Amino acid sequence: MSPPATPISCIAVSGSLRRASSNTLLLESAASLAPAGMVIRIDGSPGDLPHFNPDLDPLRSTVVRRWIDGVREAHGFIVSTPEYAHGLPGSLKNGLDWLVGSDAFVNKPFMLLNATSRSTYAQDSLIEILSTMSGIHVREASMTVPLLGKDPGECARLIREEYAGRIRTSLENFQTAILRKL
Repeated sequence: MSPPATPISCIAVSGSLRRASSNTLLLESAASLAPAGMVIRIDGSPGDLPHFNPDLDPLRSTVVRRWIDGVREAHGFIVSTPEYAHGLPGSLKNGLDWLVGSDAFVNKPFMLLNATSRSTYAQDSLIEILSTMSGIHVREASMTVPLLGKDPGECARLIREEYAGRIRTSLENFQTAILRKL
């Protein structure tokens, strides 16, 4: 398949606020492995957002407005998140809550990258939440890369040497699904 005339833009969000996060590293690697015609921008906004409160006007907060607009403008949404106590990290859920009252996520294709096969509760919860928000899960693009317990250098080596091809294929599947939707 030849690259699209207009680049496909994706917003990527890590559920981890940790500086040396394997989830963030996985997203950074995905961004560097994106196929021709796809641009992936990692967005750290969920860590900066105020606590969701439906009484607050999102247009009065620059960071909330920027988050909602960024998701709305992206063709696709990519998430990689750890699992805490069988659930999503609070900052990620908070970011998603800010999107609920807007049209930013309606019919938005999404894919999940997972840095450990042990976080199935968070992954299942995330699929349920994003689907309820009218997102479209692209299953053939979602994948797990087993990085649990490895230091950042080992994670980077594994991604580069063992998983780059699979990640690239997942991103190509995601790009194809987005192009079908456009």
